[in-house]
Amino acid sequence: MNNKNMKESDDGFIVNFFKPYFNSITYYSWLREPDFTDDYINRWKRDNQISINSKPQRFELASFFRLVRDKKYVRFLKSLNVNSVQLTFFGLKKLTDKYVGRNGAFEELLQATEILINNKIAPRWQAFINQENAQEIVGILKLSETLNLRERCRAFNRDFIFFVHSGSCDGENRKLYDIRINKEDIPKELITYYPDLKNMYAESELCNMLKNDYSHFVYHNDNDIVLNISNEFDVYFNFTHMLDNWKIGNLKLNNPDEMVKNILTENIPALNIAREITIAELVERYGNFRSHKIFDSYDYKAYLLNKHIDNVCS
Repeated sequence: MNNKNMKESDDGFIVNFFKPYFNSITYYSWLREPDFTDDYINRWKRDNQISINSKPQRFELASFFRLVRDKKYVRFLKSLNVNSVQLTFFGLKKLTDKYVGRNGAFEELLQATEILINNKIAPRWQAFINQENAQEIVGILKLSETLNLRERCRAFNRDFIFFVHSGSCDGENRKLYDIRINKEDIPKELITYYPDLKNMYAESELCNMLKNDYSHFVYHNDNDIVLNISNEFDVYFNFTHMLDNWKIGNLKLNNPDEMVKNILTENIPALNIAREITIAELVERYGNFRSHKIFDSYDYKAYLLNKHIDNVCS
């Protein structure tokens, strides 16, 4: 996908495309990290303005890149009653810089932490763990203790939260399968910080649990339909990565009635493939009965399905 700007009027076009079909539309001008443009204040106002019978939420997200470069930014967050901001670590300095893709990212996260606390906003540290960085994640926990983050947040009646997880294994994350952490290799110091660990299993365990499951794993929207729209106006469900097999259509090229019909019926190539293969078949073809890599049941089914779809469509 080309990294290019859209026109200022494109947001209105997107909302108006769907307006005849839905009573409530929440518009977000960002995908992974908010406030990426220099006019982030006006951008946030605009997102609120064009949303219909709904307002965008913050979801404890902010731009740590902007936090350390723009003194006005933290005041903007305070004006929105932001009480907590999530910051993501992938290890200590070298590994965090590597995964973020920017030298100095680790130090910026620490600077952002200080800025947030000094403005009575609680940082929320999440750490992605794998075989490569497990001991460094222990170091991140110890660093949070050295910095007295828990006590400093309590001073303004907020909780500092630290948690660890291995992430999903679809999309770009599937490239990290080889270094996905084994269940028994999670350092004991981190076990209490790994949410819902009791529902995490080694891949071999999941293979045996699912080998006779003849149901289908098909992504599905429940109460809300969440769509990702590219700068080329391609439309995708917010299920996994934005590739052709997952594309619903294009706002500039497709008939609106047909587009919305495909959204409501979840009629896209990838999901149609998913409806034709059982979980048992996925395990038989792609499961590793000797692997101890950790997954929850949902993420493992998603991993197997994505392998199958890529295999069928390659």
